[in-house]
Amino acid sequence: APIIAPLIGGQVLRVTDWRGVFYVLAGVGLLLTLVAARFLRETLPPERRHGGGVGQALGTMRGLLSDRVFTGYVLAGGLAFATLFAYISASPFVVQEIYGASPQTFSLLFGLNSLGLVAVGQINGKLLVGRVSLDKALGTGLAVIGLAALALLLMTSGVFGEVGLVPVAAGLFVLMSATGLVLPNTNALALMRTPHAAGSASALLGTSAFLVGAIASPLVGIAGETTAVPMAVVQLVCALGAMGCFLGLCRPWRGEGGIPRQATAPADQATQSAEASAS
Repeated sequence: APIIAPLIGGQVLRVTDWRGVFYVLAGVGLLLTLVAARFLRETLPPERRHGGGVGQALGTMRGLLSDRVFTGYVLAGGLAFATLFAYISASPFVVQEIYGASPQTFSLLFGLNSLGLVAVGQINGKLLVGRVSLDKALGTGLAVIGLAALALLLMTSGVFGEVGLVPVAAGLFVLMSATGLVLPNTNALALMRTPHAAGSASALLGTSAFLVGAIASPLVGIAGETTAVPMAVVQLVCALGAMGCFLGLCRPWRGEGGIPRQATAPADQATQSAEASAS
């Protein structure tokens, strides 16, 4: 949705001004509310349901964030999402103003990057899941994002001299496609770890991703519309931060990802019992 939305917004602006965008958003919000009220039913068995309330929700979220591994996935996913937002925010002036692409060329490149993200996401779901561990796929995606962001920084800062649109567009395509490995797997691993509070965990994942993205987006234009360096810097910093959170908090070599927290204690007790029996 964050990829396709700017294309739709551009078409909306052809028939109205910026205020019209908010009328469209209000209409979409109303439609979603009606659809949710009519068709979205509770799927949790009655015996597993519990009362709601803001206080209980906040308490549940506080408990979730006390889990180091879950928090690592939340931060890694949010920072990786920020690289996507940095691209969305900066690409119109980077591609058109700095590299001189026409609006039609920009739309084509934007759509191509969207296709790459969706295609890699489908490859992840159809081919990798069940054959490659989610942590390995996630780590690979983060590494590719980091390398692509570094290449973009070197190109936009003039280390390779004057580069044209094609190399920069290729770097953006690789970076955006790799998020198709990162975002689904961070969400899956985080939710697999917290089946007892999947709703609150999902809310934290979504909120943190858009919060970090909202913070990163304005930074891409901090040096004006004449350089793409801030975009590349923001993307590289976010990519390195995501990798740091993944390695430092999730510690994938321990194989903790996706293991429900409540399953940890019984597993430890079973191990102690086995050791006692062996001794």
